Amino acid sequence: MQEQQIYDIGIIGGGPAGYTAAFQGRKQGLSVVLFEKDKIGGVCLNKGCIPTKAILHSAELYEEMKCAQDIGICANEISFDYEKIIEHKDKIVEKLRKNLELALKNAGVKIVIGEANVQNKKITSKGEVYECRKIITATGSEPKDFPTLKFDHKFVLSSDDILNLKNLPKNILIIGLGAIGTEWARIFSAFGVEVSIIETAEHILPLADIEVSKRIERIFKSKKIKMYLSNTVEKIENRKVRLKSGEILEPECVLLAVGRKPVNITNSDICIGDACGKIQLAHFAIKQAIKEVSGIEFDETLVPSVVYGNPEIAWAGKREQDLEEGTYQKSNLLISALGKSHCDCSTDGFIKILSQNGRIVGAHIVSKEASSLIQQITIAMQNNITIEDLKKVCFAHPTYSEGIFECLFH
Repeated sequence: MQEQQIYDIGIIGGGPAGYTAAFQGRKQGLSVVLFEKDKIGGVCLNKGCIPTKAILHSAELYEEMKCAQDIGICANEISFDYEKIIEHKDKIVEKLRKNLELALKNAGVKIVIGEANVQNKKITSKGEVYECRKIITATGSEPKDFPTLKFDHKFVLSSDDILNLKNLPKNILIIGLGAIGTEWARIFSAFGVEVSIIETAEHILPLADIEVSKRIERIFKSKKIKMYLSNTVEKIENRKVRLKSGEILEPECVLLAVGRKPVNITNSDICIGDACGKIQLAHFAIKQAIKEVSGIEFDETLVPSVVYGNPEIAWAGKREQDLEEGTYQKSNLLISALGKSHCDCSTDGFIKILSQNGRIVGAHIVSKEASSLIQQITIAMQNNITIEDLKKVCFAHPTYSEGIFECLFH
């Protein structure tokens, strides 16, 4: 048995919320023990954000290279090896995980790999007992299914399953068009897979501004992605998928991407990250951890959302459909108005800014570098900077950022 030690903080879960809380605790000189039943880094690093973006980068590069001759680059007989793409993804994940583990150890965080059980301020794992003054749950989330539509991990796949495919299917059906479904539709389409998508809402990306959703639908249509909107799966039998609308689809496999559900435990003091069931984004989890351990507040209404791919999709603040007609002003700028977009062959998209009383209340972007552009606007919104003051800022040219400046004058 180990020598009994009382820790200031015990954290269950080693994802963005958990490891951020651990780092913040150590910065304050607190003793911290971190429990992780699987791999340090959580869903984001191991099964979500990072591996998906690694594969997505390969997909984007492949698409660009197929059009390279249009800009004077000779690239004959372009092909890809999907198994090597997955190997590349795995190497990135492993490298980042090892760096994170080392950083935690160097910071003085005690790491325990194993299941954790909580009772009376004590955490038991692998036969050892750890007494903690405060216990934080950051156990993350897992793919969600339905009572009538469950993962079998062979035909009906989760987002975890899809990350480890060694070979691409000839065709696939994606159920659910939030961020996960949209990004995977882009990946599969780029690699030549025939993609069909089903969404119960009237538009894809139902959490986005309506103009954003419509623009992405237009892009998907140009890529010959078949869309079944305001529709649901009635039954799956013998690898045949019957829709509520009557169509029968026969995909090689199905990706069920209808969201994630919290993985929670009882008897802890605090719950942060995906496990608390609020906004399931890694950056939200990180800010929650910093607020909980270090007391640094943040505005939960200004959490930017990003969907990756080409073009990127990003938004923050209020959507146009959330605002009462006549109470707001709208500015729109087509990305094709920017010289940089033509240089990059990325002219599809727009910047849309919504304002009230001379201040930005919402921004919605479809563009290359949208993930960076939305951050600039979020900073302005959180700091209550007026539109007139933003107009005084000098934006570099040629950039996508100057699109924000141009949009303010429309």
